[in-house]
Amino acid sequence: MNQPTDIVRLITESIQDRKGKHITHLDLSDIETAAASNFIICEGTSTMQVSAIADNVREHLLKEADVKPYNYDGYQNSQWIVIDYGDTLVHIFIREMRELYNLEELWSDAKSTEIPDLD
Repeated sequence: MNQPTDIVRLITESIQDRKGKHITHLDLSDIETAAASNFIICEGTSTMQVSAIADNVREHLLKEADVKPYNYDGYQNSQWIVIDYGDTLVHIFIREMRELYNLEELWSDAKSTEIPDLD
């Protein structure tokens, strides 16, 4: 079950389950200097929602795939939480922080897939 596509799918489902918006999958597998092969980036409308999305990602992957993150950070202020699954990093932002750090532009040479919002 630890295939990258399964991880990406489970992460996407868990973000959508908590109404995360503007989900983007960056495939960095062809970029030698990248810290991971996949970035999943999304946003929540508040710090409370950002925390809820992050909690749901961690719980869903543990329940469905028995996968625990190597590490996670950002719960202190919940403006940007990153969850490290080794080859896949999940970035959950509030909109202002996402615009400020603009990871999609920073990694613009990656293959980018926009995942439609559910509502």
